[in-house]
Amino acid sequence: MTNARRPTKSGDAQRGGAERRPEPERERLASAKARLEWRPILFALLAAALFGAGVPASKPLLGVLTPFQLAGLLYLGAAVGVAPTAARASGGLRLPRAGDRNRLRLFGAIAAGGVAGPLLLLFGLRLAGAASVSLWLCFEVVATALLGALFFRDRIGGRGAAGVSCALAGAVLLSSGEGASGFAAGGLLIAACTCWGLDNHLTAMIDGITPSQTTFWKGLVAGAVNLAIGAGGAPLAGSAAHVAGAIAVGTLSYGASIALLISASQELGATRAQSVFASAPFFGALFAMLFLGEALGAAHLAAAFLFAAGVALLSLDRHAHSHTHAAHEHEHAHRHDDGHHEHPHPGQPRALWHTHRHRHEPMVHAHLHWPDLHHRHDDGD
Repeated sequence: MTNARRPTKSGDAQRGGAERRPEPERERLASAKARLEWRPILFALLAAALFGAGVPASKPLLGVLTPFQLAGLLYLGAAVGVAPTAARASGGLRLPRAGDRNRLRLFGAIAAGGVAGPLLLLFGLRLAGAASVSLWLCFEVVATALLGALFFRDRIGGRGAAGVSCALAGAVLLSSGEGASGFAAGGLLIAACTCWGLDNHLTAMIDGITPSQTTFWKGLVAGAVNLAIGAGGAPLAGSAAHVAGAIAVGTLSYGASIALLISASQELGATRAQSVFASAPFFGALFAMLFLGEALGAAHLAAAFLFAAGVALLSLDRHAHSHTHAAHEHEHAHRHDDGHHEHPHPGQPRALWHTHRHRHEPMVHAHLHWPDLHHRHDDGD
């Protein structure tokens, strides 16, 4: 009787195998999930490192190319770098429809962020070190916030005002540390960041084409314009290697980096991805020290701290209130777990990014938000 009740060795093995078999599977799934969670963070970090490398990599090229020539080659390279991502997007390499206000917004973004911004940056880079110029680029967040409050129905709360003050203090400190040319370089960089701030707002209001398609047209048109002006104003003194180097820098720093950032944003969300990408100026300062031999003094470190504090405070300066969304139709990349896109896609995961024209029904709700494509309203609306 005792032997009859005792499980056989083979029965133990079968039951033990049945109990143990899911363990490796759970471990494999947990490992795969961890890799998926880290992948977009690594993409955002790589995007920041590539973008940050653009300034120190451009510094030697200014010795043989004029700012117009270099700006043109960099942005043509950006078009090359982002073209594969843009071509895979809905509609391929298309422009907004003729007569659409989105086309005017795109042309405004090209003029401000593609033509003027890079030129101001490169003229400033001729006057100051690459480490200082990299750190000045932190001011883009401040310029975006200030322009938003003045012209785009945004608001700046207490944290945002403190962030603006920190960044302004960092800019002044960095300018004073560069000597007589520092204030001229700082002024040029603040003007460049203002152009990119305007670019950010105009781009945020564009629907019908994706960010990668916007970046492609910005690079292609602005690059061609600046290169044409540069070639007409002075002979191209750089060798074929210099030209290829400038295009390669643009491809990696302003094309591939944007493609990586878009990929990271689709998995992390735009806010988290941008918070990682905000490290780009600090990568630039580090690369300037490692590869150009520039020294980072006390002014650089103090300014870096003030800029980092300013960016962090501005990132935390969101607000919540009850607001109304009117019925409207548009086309942009979106997902269905954000509380604003309720149209059905049977069998499709709600967190999946996709692009198509869709309709929003009227809605009234309250939540934390930024002045993005869906939230261009007065605080009482």
